[in-house]
Amino acid sequence: MVLENKLGLSSSAESHEAEERLTKTRAAELFAQNLLDGREPGSFETLSFIHGYLFQDVYAFAGELRQVDIAKGGFRFASALYLRDAVRKIELMPQSSFDEIIEKYIEMNVAHPFREGNGRSMRIWLDHILKSEQGVVVDWQRVDRQDYLLAMERSPIKDTEIKMLLKEVLTDQIDDRETFMKGIDASYAYEGYERYKTADLK
Repeated sequence: MVLENKLGLSSSAESHEAEERLTKTRAAELFAQNLLDGREPGSFETLSFIHGYLFQDVYAFAGELRQVDIAKGGFRFASALYLRDAVRKIELMPQSSFDEIIEKYIEMNVAHPFREGNGRSMRIWLDHILKSEQGVVVDWQRVDRQDYLLAMERSPIKDTEIKMLLKEVLTDQIDDRETFMKGIDASYAYEGYERYKTADLK
């Protein structure tokens, strides 16, 4: 199924390729133009900004809370009916330690506030919190795709696995362009977007 998009594309292959190219270009701009500087780490407003910026060329709902219920692999994310309240509660969660930050990230993933593009937006949001609170970011290129997906799938029940996985690959290279660009490529690869290299897009 191809979501209605601003590009007028109905082919899955074409929309997949265009979405990757356009949103990776926007992700590169987030870094190059320091667009997250001064934005509140851990807030939904910041996550909404990230999602809105990445997907502004693709979806009319970019940055907006979803109005429909969604599920993935048999797991139903937070009901759209209670989503706004759920997001408000997540915003209030503490984020003063690595464990607290990951717990907040897990809860936002369970909420899955957007119709599409949650994972890609939330990994940037997570790094923004880690950078602001801990002076580190995740070196995503060192995180195995299958290990990450399995750990995230189990995280609502037991979060030890995802905490250990991400803690092992933290880096203090928080302003390094290559780390960011390769991290975006790895993050997108988790979702099956692997055609373009972020650093090559203008």
